[in-house]
Amino acid sequence: MIDRAPEVFREKQNIDVRIRHEVVALDLSKQRVQIEQAETGKSSWEPFDQLLIATGASPLSPSVPGSDASGIYGVNTLDSGIRVRQAIEQKKPRRAVIVGGGYIGLEMAEALVRQGLGVSLVERSSQVMNSLDPDMDVLVSDALRGIGVELFLEQSLQAFEISGGKVSAVVTEKLSLPTEMVILGMGARPNSELAAKAGIPLGEKGSIRVNEGMQTEMENIRAVGDCAQTFHLVSRRPFFMPLGTVANKQGRVAGINLGGGNAIFPGVVGTAASRICDLEVARTGLMEKEIKQLGIESASSTIKSRTRAGYYPDSGRLTVKLLAEKGSGRLLAGQIVGAEGSAKRIDIVAIPLQAGY
Repeated sequence: MIDRAPEVFREKQNIDVRIRHEVVALDLSKQRVQIEQAETGKSSWEPFDQLLIATGASPLSPSVPGSDASGIYGVNTLDSGIRVRQAIEQKKPRRAVIVGGGYIGLEMAEALVRQGLGVSLVERSSQVMNSLDPDMDVLVSDALRGIGVELFLEQSLQAFEISGGKVSAVVTEKLSLPTEMVILGMGARPNSELAAKAGIPLGEKGSIRVNEGMQTEMENIRAVGDCAQTFHLVSRRPFFMPLGTVANKQGRVAGINLGGGNAIFPGVVGTAASRICDLEVARTGLMEKEIKQLGIESASSTIKSRTRAGYYPDSGRLTVKLLAEKGSGRLLAGQIVGAEGSAKRIDIVAIPLQAGY
């Protein structure tokens, strides 16, 4: 295992790592940051020549009655996942409700079923995975139902019922679902408040606006990762995509530039992959509804096949959907749902999208 202790950074990279410290304010006029120490509460100011903001994102938390009850978990870090596991081991809940059909929510639904919990999922839209077209999402919905997850679609969260300070039910406009644990799978919001208070302009969905070099509108300040905006190469519009793969690339570009280089991050094509139950799910490009919003006339083709030749062992079902612009034939999107070995095929679609074909 790679040692990431602060001492190692100091000794090997000459980087002064300060854990249990938080930047609570930015003073751009004097080029300094205010740092607060967690243990003592003491604060001090630290000057900077170049500043990189990488404050990440937080799970969306609903502003409804009862949202401060214990037993409600947002899962976006390793520590938050550990807390959920500890709660299961110590409190031994029998029922859980997932609120929202984001990637984490769906993966948690399967994980909780495997832990022996009865699981329900509440989603305000008509499908669980909103990054897929409805005809592809139905494959995911069927897989979730197949392992015992109850789906309550087109229902919005109204409140949490509380008993003894703990969550006891999830209330929608149609019903009340008893529960001992709630997982929030409603997506993420960028942690951009610090930047906004300092006067750094924000962009798509409240993320920090940056250029191809990850530079904000302040010359010596950059932002990367889940707090930063990116650019969609297919729609040609600003985009917010809080994924680790994007954050990694942005961080590398910013690091090169901070070191005196000249790297760029041109943008993304919206590629993402996940595993839901026994299905691999991957998508890239635009969805049909996004294509319509852009006023592009498109055509689609859906192919049902198998992951291997039919005579070969362990062959599984595979569904591929492609979308292209009418007339020009320009590729716009691809979606894949299928057995093991399906998701990696999305690269064949993502590469020409990245190249602009």
